[in-house]
Amino acid sequence: MKQPSFDRRDFLKLTGAAALPCLPAWARAADDAAAALDAARAEGKATFFANITSVQPIMDAFHKATGIQGEYTRISSSKFIPTLLTEAAAGKLSADVVQAPLPMLELLKEQGILAPYRSPAARGYPDWATQDDHITLFGVEYVSYLYNTQHVQAADAPKTYQDLADPKWRGQIVMANPSSHASTISWLVGLKEQVFASEDEWMQFVKALAANKPMFVASFGPTPAPVESGEKRIAISMPKYIVTKAPAPLAWGPKSGPLLGSARAIAVTAQAPRPAAARALVDYWLSRQAMSLLARDVGEYVLAPGVYPPIPGIDEVRVKVVRDLPDDEMQRWGREFGKLFGAR
Repeated sequence: MKQPSFDRRDFLKLTGAAALPCLPAWARAADDAAAALDAARAEGKATFFANITSVQPIMDAFHKATGIQGEYTRISSSKFIPTLLTEAAAGKLSADVVQAPLPMLELLKEQGILAPYRSPAARGYPDWATQDDHITLFGVEYVSYLYNTQHVQAADAPKTYQDLADPKWRGQIVMANPSSHASTISWLVGLKEQVFASEDEWMQFVKALAANKPMFVASFGPTPAPVESGEKRIAISMPKYIVTKAPAPLAWGPKSGPLLGSARAIAVTAQAPRPAAARALVDYWLSRQAMSLLARDVGEYVLAPGVYPPIPGIDEVRVKVVRDLPDDEMQRWGREFGKLFGAR
């Protein structure tokens, strides 16, 4: 319901300071929000350490909307935890806000590096995304496969994950190294747990996929290029590249789903040099406006209700979060996949 409009100054003159406790809840909330934003503006800026890419437009929009400067530094997944732990141990952590896959932020929480904060902007998000009082989930690093529509007709493209094991794709697949790339390891294990009917059926698939002799790259980032150029036909990759690589002739599958991926998360740091600005940045990041930018311009799958990337069919497919693998299990599967795929 639309709230009535009024001039706060006139209202205060009529009621006096003693009447403030009688303000309706929505008016007190508005006062609190205004005071919080004033405090954030007084701090001037918020620094943001993240491993997500292409988010400068959100930093620019945050500045335009609030007057607070958002300073974004991208840190790769391999360096993220060491950088944060080293700075925190020295008492020199410069980040106000951090973003990374959920397991990384859970580790930082265990080390006391995150502060509790529940943002009002996350109202309407799934319950499982907001159950932690330190960490809010805002998206899923969804994985499937891409193909070049100029070299593979839709009728001939894989219809299921099992179709990736078809010998006709031998030498035609590119993927991140399954012996060392954490997200690919988690994705393969996720297929076992959420897609295949049995572990035997899944293992037959993995062995057949390995027999197709994929080309290995270091991460998801380089996977689209060989498919764009026509060097390869299929990339085990992220549908987001249909947006970021446009107008490259890329399409995705399997349309029947599910698409699996790791949860993306955000949090305020306990040592935040600018705590009010940090909370303001998290509030803006989780807003529908920011999540719409992330979906539209970066192709991310976000958890803000009703917001989807401009990729045909993504709004109709199930996107599910894979289980967080503990370090020992991650290493064990990395070794196993290294043997099966002949990867190092």
